[in-house]
Amino acid sequence: MRARIEEIVFDCHDPARLVRFWAALLDAEPVDRSSDWSYIDVPGFIRIAFQGVPEKKTVKNRLHLDANAGDVAAATAEAEALGARRVGGVVTDEYGAFQVLEDPEGNEFCFVSG
Repeated sequence: MRARIEEIVFDCHDPARLVRFWAALLDAEPVDRSSDWSYIDVPGFIRIAFQGVPEKKTVKNRLHLDANAGDVAAATAEAEALGARRVGGVVTDEYGAFQVLEDPEGNEFCFVSG
């Protein structure tokens, strides 16, 4: 059997709020399909959806998104202005740099360069 990934779905408390954070971050248009389901179609990527669930996030994600930001520091500052929270400092090695952040509901993601 061959399957094709259609979208990545984040469980969250407030899909309408979270979709607007990610839409601003990734230059996409937010769509609210219902009160508990929103999504963005990211140019050059697959759909990212946000599904309302009653539980709160309690542990680190087992999967996260890495976004190539070019200028990690500038992208981090812009994300923080949108409501992201920085986790630790920039990590740099011979392959480039990355910064771990959390979106407004605590989902981890990274800005990368290199």
